[in-house]
Amino acid sequence: MTDRALAVVRAGALTTVQDLGRPGHAHLGVPRSGALDGPAADLVNRLVGNPRGTAVLETTLNGCAVRPRSTVVIAVAGAHCRVTVDGRPVPWGAPVRVPAGALLDVGPALSGVRAYVGLSGGIAVEPVLGSRSTDLLSGLGPAPLTDGTVLPLGRPTGAHARVDVAPQPAPPSELVLRVTLGPRDDWFTPEAIRAFLSRPYRVSASGNRIGLRTEGPALERARHGELPSEGMVLGAVQVPPDGRPVVFLADHPTTGGYPVIAVVRAADLPAAAQAVPGTPVRFVAVRRR
Repeated sequence: MTDRALAVVRAGALTTVQDLGRPGHAHLGVPRSGALDGPAADLVNRLVGNPRGTAVLETTLNGCAVRPRSTVVIAVAGAHCRVTVDGRPVPWGAPVRVPAGALLDVGPALSGVRAYVGLSGGIAVEPVLGSRSTDLLSGLGPAPLTDGTVLPLGRPTGAHARVDVAPQPAPPSELVLRVTLGPRDDWFTPEAIRAFLSRPYRVSASGNRIGLRTEGPALERARHGELPSEGMVLGAVQVPPDGRPVVFLADHPTTGGYPVIAVVRAADLPAAAQAVPGTPVRFVAVRRR
């Protein structure tokens, strides 16, 4: 009987299992989680013949290396990187057959931050609340990969795509985030609002799957004190005491007590997943309350 499993040889800086996440559980204190660059995760699943939402691997910065115990079709997308099978270069952004026992190496990101590895049949770890996603904040789902981890694989359900290479957007040279001001923009001075929407920020190296942190002008409050904890949504731009905006990503907390100056449109968040530290960030208001 074929062993449908995947052995991790090199886990990389942070490699996790991700799918569409577990929305709808915020009332239980459970974040949404899921792939930060959803379009890239969807693409690798299409390329290898998986249904949308099949679990994939999400790598961070320096990739990973894995060895399938049975023949699989793989595809790598998201952050551009060098991909090899047993040391032989293979295409990025296209389906590739990897024989049983061969070493698939997903190299460091040449541009962007997070690469996605789709495998025919998908990662078949046990779902938690309907999702196989690793959630770094709550600890739900499988732990981040470590060297020697063995992951079960599902059975392929469809034929892989017949393409040479799939077009994908490049990582942003400038991250433009469209925002709706509020609900707590009245906690900031008019000068702070103008600075937020006109002054340049940059992506901080201290960000993670919970939030994209920024470096730039501190936003001055018009009101002091703290809010009672209130619900937080994906894309909320929270301003902690240092005054630098934080954009909440997939593993964000479900509640928080710092004021939310604006909310980023969901369509702009995949680009945030690929913005390297130092990338210029610009917040653009598209609708006021």
